Amino acid sequence: MVLQTETRPTRTASRFVHFELGKDISIGIAGFYTPLKEVKLAYHGREVLYVVGKAVWESSCCGTGNWVYATVPGYILKWHGSAENGLPTSEVEPITEKTEQEEIRNVLEDTESAELVTFW
Repeated sequence: MVLQTETRPTRTASRFVHFELGKDISIGIAGFYTPLKEVKLAYHGREVLYVVGKAVWESSCCGTGNWVYATVPGYILKWHGSAENGLPTSEVEPITEKTEQEEIRNVLEDTESAELVTFW
């Protein structure tokens, strides 16, 4: 008798260079975005790192506007393990499961009023 075991795809760890919070980052000639805070979210026994900020379109063919965004680098594997260009880096595991992304997206839309949530 041969027993079959379930295998999960190996997830790749990524290095995340933390943002300088409160500093505007230019988006070409149309506007800028500003990372405002980093948050560690407890989720099913793990910690998810996400960044909340604001994005502003100052001038474009379609008008102007601003909104709150959240970007999710992933599950924290190692916090502030090194530095790059004077900014701390952490090791994260990208969140690729659609159900996990949807649950986290719902939390961020509710708690942070994020209009746009992206996963790395």
